[in-house]
Amino acid sequence: SDVYKRQGINAEYGGLNRVQPSPRVSVAIHNLLNATKKKVLDWVGSSVIHLGDKNVPNALMFIDKYTQVQRIINPIIITIDQIEHMKKDEGIKRYIKVSFGGRKKLIKDMLIDFFRYAFDGSGADNFFDAGSCIDGRLTSAWNWCQKLPEKPFYPIFKLAGFVGFDGDFQK
Repeated sequence: SDVYKRQGINAEYGGLNRVQPSPRVSVAIHNLLNATKKKVLDWVGSSVIHLGDKNVPNALMFIDKYTQVQRIINPIIITIDQIEHMKKDEGIKRYIKVSFGGRKKLIKDMLIDFFRYAFDGSGADNFFDAGSCIDGRLTSAWNWCQKLPEKPFYPIFKLAGFVGFDGDFQK
């Protein structure tokens, strides 16, 4: 309606989200992106940063997306740390050796899988919305998390006490 348009409210994208351009946040993020691109030399993927659009309507949602990173990474780190302790159990040690070729190969395979598929542009409706844009990589990472139970190393996560990306590990 006209009231929504005057107030900058967009009822089309995920409810009544206030779409705000957030120019200072945008400048800061673009500066960070450009500095990063200079350091890595060979940037892979798009440099699109969704902010103030249908994908990320405002700065608070942008910030919230990046607070999710630790919720994705911590369970992987904890599982890798726990693999070292699993060698104390002869049955688990043998399972890791027979099924994965040993601890080092298991860890390498887990990390290869994560870095290959957690940033591949999967998990969104189209390439522009997720593709390889900056925040789309988080969409892909969450997509990888959702598919973890299908991975051959999922039992290792469970043996490490993993209960989910939103919860604590079981002791």
